[in-house]
Amino acid sequence: MKLSGLVFSDVDIENKSVLSDGFMKLWRYRLRHRLFNGKTSELVEREVIARPNSVGVMLYDPVKRALILVEQFRIGPFITEDDPWLLEVVAGIAEPGESLQNTAYREVLEETNCKVIKLIPIMDFYMTPGGSNERMKLYCGIADASCAEGVFGVETEGEDIKVHVIPFEEACDMIEDGRIANATTVIAIQWLKMHHREVTIPVTMAG
Repeated sequence: MKLSGLVFSDVDIENKSVLSDGFMKLWRYRLRHRLFNGKTSELVEREVIARPNSVGVMLYDPVKRALILVEQFRIGPFITEDDPWLLEVVAGIAEPGESLQNTAYREVLEETNCKVIKLIPIMDFYMTPGGSNERMKLYCGIADASCAEGVFGVETEGEDIKVHVIPFEEACDMIEDGRIANATTVIAIQWLKMHHREVTIPVTMAG
């Protein structure tokens, strides 16, 4: 439920221009919008990164009570002189015309060489709404952790992705002590912490 009553049509775009058109497109918008007091704002300038929608998949083995996470180099932490190798859930951008569900299956196979047995929707959310339009669909993917070992990724895209199997309780501790510092991964693990009793073992995994 919206609290303010403000709607999409309460924004008036004066102009927009492309600042960069590489892997990500960077736009500059000049606009006015309705204020909470009913007046109209002054002309404001905002820069925004335009990206296709993405998916995240937290791979979970309910038999072993373990997560399959991936580790890879990330430029964001690097430029802030933080540890640039992060533990994360599988994630990726949808190809043109590709459904987000198919993106989820493809990314899991590319990054971990595992197959998803069951895909459970968690939630949708904007990644960085103050500077990007990217919206993520987050899933819990049931998978067999016995297949999760090795280094994968699409070589032509510069991916170098190491797979880790981590007990669920340890993953929760890693959030607390900062070893897991990726917001999407934190959201996914916190969801599993609240809903793990509902995540049942598929017949194909039952002994």
